[in-house]
Amino acid sequence: MADRKISLNELSEKVGVTNVNLSKIKTGKISAIRFSTLEAICEVLDCQPGDLLEYKKDE
Repeated sequence: MADRKISLNELSEKVGVTNVNLSKIKTGKISAIRFSTLEAICEVLDCQPGDLLEYKKDE
């Protein structure tokens, strides 16, 4: 978001997801995300899903 100079509020409006849910996605406090939401975020930010997601192995 910083690279694209877009705020959480602006992204929320363009993607159609609440600020609270985007904030949870941003901080990793979710266990699932809809593909349609991921697609919308990638479209707005002009990025790939791999730019947003990180795999962490359970310990």
